[in-house]
Amino acid sequence: MRKITITVIALLCIFTSAFAQEKAPRFHVIALYENGGHHIEYSKAAKVWLDKLAADSNFSIDYIQNTDKINDEFLSRYQLFIQLDYPPYAWKQGAVAAFEKYIDAGKGGWIGFHHASLLGEFDGYPMWEWFHQFMGGIRWKGYIATFVQGQVNVEDRQHPVMKGVPASFLVKKEEFYTYDKSPRPNVHVIASVDENTYSPGSDVKMGDHPVIWTNEHVKARNVYIFMGHSPILFENDAYKKIFSNAIFWAAGATR
Repeated sequence: MRKITITVIALLCIFTSAFAQEKAPRFHVIALYENGGHHIEYSKAAKVWLDKLAADSNFSIDYIQNTDKINDEFLSRYQLFIQLDYPPYAWKQGAVAAFEKYIDAGKGGWIGFHHASLLGEFDGYPMWEWFHQFMGGIRWKGYIATFVQGQVNVEDRQHPVMKGVPASFLVKKEEFYTYDKSPRPNVHVIASVDENTYSPGSDVKMGDHPVIWTNEHVKARNVYIFMGHSPILFENDAYKKIFSNAIFWAAGATR
């Protein structure tokens, strides 16, 4: 009887260990988002969607609303950093140094959205020169304050971020930033918006207008996705597909 009990306990330990290993998160994500302002509704919708994707796909995700905790040790816990509508200024100096090292050394992946390209001198803060180059040497110039619908055209259909995404898709409500120049010479453009499809029409244009790109001059897998102002983006199947593809690609994980 004693032998049977020991055997049962041993088997239970084996099954428990196997179950725990099976349920261990495949990778860990940290998402930095703004705690107020115009983009908070987008961030709220993104969190709901991300939490469900994480649960369904077996990865973990944590959230922070400022850069106070960011340092080398903190970033070492995560395989992916999502900059979810958080600008590249007002970061703590320790966070700046740790983030640059994280990207340059390829210690994890990065996905940036919308406000991450708000590059310039804002609120008394200087330009973050490293981030300026990371984003292709662009400077924020303007935006469509009244919002428009626009057609986004995929330029690199072979890129993993575009797997299962149609050749073009509509973004129903966006403010489409303009920059002092196109980042194209310094980055690999994955998709661009056709300014001629703006509805209603707008004079706020820049000509060559990339909206999704990756910087291949750093070791980290990275992708910037401009669209990220309105929560209705999470009603757009193409957008959700791009977002989920970007997560798995940038984290170096398979679906």
